[in-house]
Amino acid sequence: MPAPNAGFGGSNRADPALSGDGRWLASVIEQGGTSRVILQSQPGGALQPLRHLGPRTTPHGSPSLSWNGRYLAVLASAGERRLIAIEDRQRGSLLRLPLPGGSQPERLSLAPDASRLAVQLQQQGRRRVQLFSLRALLEPDRPGGIRELGGGLAP
Repeated sequence: MPAPNAGFGGSNRADPALSGDGRWLASVIEQGGTSRVILQSQPGGALQPLRHLGPRTTPHGSPSLSWNGRYLAVLASAGERRLIAIEDRQRGSLLRLPLPGGSQPERLSLAPDASRLAVQLQQQGRRRVQLFSLRALLEPDRPGGIRELGGGLAP
């Protein structure tokens, strides 16, 4: 198994997150004063492309992966505005979620099936956790072999 920093020299790495099935590792690296999120397959460590987490939406921390790694949620910045960005790696799309006014996001956690998102916010010197339902926005990402409700009996 290659060293976790393979290909990144002395880069600072932080905020590791594994997908539920253990096949994907997301982390934040800092190079030259800029943070970015990388995604690597496991156990080999090959880098996987992230189409939307680049110059216009700069990820800066707290990556979280769904069960199969289809969704990658991160705290990000778009200009001066901080937001939550969720990349759907299967469809190649990006969902941007605005945050409540006057609050600063500190951490997030995506449910393994991508149905909900928990966000730690700081507002007026106090911390709180807010839950967001993503059921109307994202398809479920479930472990293989789990049947959807209402699918009827298999022959």
